[in-house]
Amino acid sequence: MANETKTAPGSSGREALPVETRLSFERTKLSHERTLMSWMRTATSLITFGFTIYKFFELELGRKSAPPARQRIDAREFAMVMIGIGLFGLLLAAVQNWQHRRYVRAMGLPAEYSFTTLAALLIGGLGILAMLSTIFRW
Repeated sequence: MANETKTAPGSSGREALPVETRLSFERTKLSHERTLMSWMRTATSLITFGFTIYKFFELELGRKSAPPARQRIDAREFAMVMIGIGLFGLLLAAVQNWQHRRYVRAMGLPAEYSFTTLAALLIGGLGILAMLSTIFRW
């Protein structure tokens, strides 16, 4: 077969792979990156919507003189649920991406860290700050 190549002992395996195989690994890696970016977009939306709802109702209730009637779930609790779902989704996406990279490394192929992972960490940090701000009413 023309595309079969052998890997030399001690090499990373990347040099000996056929071009088609290397490109398929690259497409798979980019697919995982796009999935993580989609989850980041969804998590960012949930976190910002939750925090905005909390702050909007906090300002709105601050203007009224009468105390609000107790509801089953208030704006603060709803905001914490939305922020929590966003953080949980981002965590699951990051774990999935980490597992894929670990699998690729176990096959002897390089799996560099990406800027998408760094951006996910930053968004997660901002989400945690939003959650703390909502919990402690900062």
